[in-house]
Amino acid sequence: MSGICIAIDGPAAAGKSTVAKIVANRLGYIYLDTGAMYRTLTYAALKAGIELSNETQLKMLMPKINITFSPDEKNGGQRVFLNGEDVSDAIRSESVTSNVSEVAMVLAVREEMKARQLAFAENGGVVMDGRDIGTNVLPNAELKIFLLASVDERAIRRFNENKAKGYKHVPLDVLKQEIEARDHLDYTREHAPLKKAEDAIELDTTSLSIEDVSTRIFTLAQAKISD
Repeated sequence: MSGICIAIDGPAAAGKSTVAKIVANRLGYIYLDTGAMYRTLTYAALKAGIELSNETQLKMLMPKINITFSPDEKNGGQRVFLNGEDVSDAIRSESVTSNVSEVAMVLAVREEMKARQLAFAENGGVVMDGRDIGTNVLPNAELKIFLLASVDERAIRRFNENKAKGYKHVPLDVLKQEIEARDHLDYTREHAPLKKAEDAIELDTTSLSIEDVSTRIFTLAQAKISD
């Protein structure tokens, strides 16, 4: 597939994955949920009883991890598979969510995930979302977006998402604390921290609908494609 590469970065619950899926679908591009890749590795590490910050143990685990994606015909978006097992719901659990940042801080993990992500983007026509896509994984992406939203708004979104999917109830104030803690880890980690690329377009989604944000990005993409 030919086409441009689109990088969408931003903090937790800023709406990255949701709008990335919509934009990719409208463009007929591949959507790669890089966050799901880190979540899947975290899930596998927890299941194996591995110390999450132990680089040596994680390096031994990663060659055994095959992460694949398949369209979710029923609900839209994608299903995520770990060695053929559908883990789409399991990787959204509270235990994975609260530990994924620790795994993502490990240099060997980021290097391996970056290599896998680059393989997906080799021929263009891809939309990737994450925290270091525009700065580290796809620094030459033709279109870079950085999404922001207030902590309060992101906590509400996560609360509603959990409720809609039937996940374990987590109070709103706890979700807010978890998001703030996640932000701190993401912005301050040593390797490929979360930050806005110099040539990224910043969009504050706090008061915008999903449709508003996805339409803006789609319009920007069309302009880039036409250049």
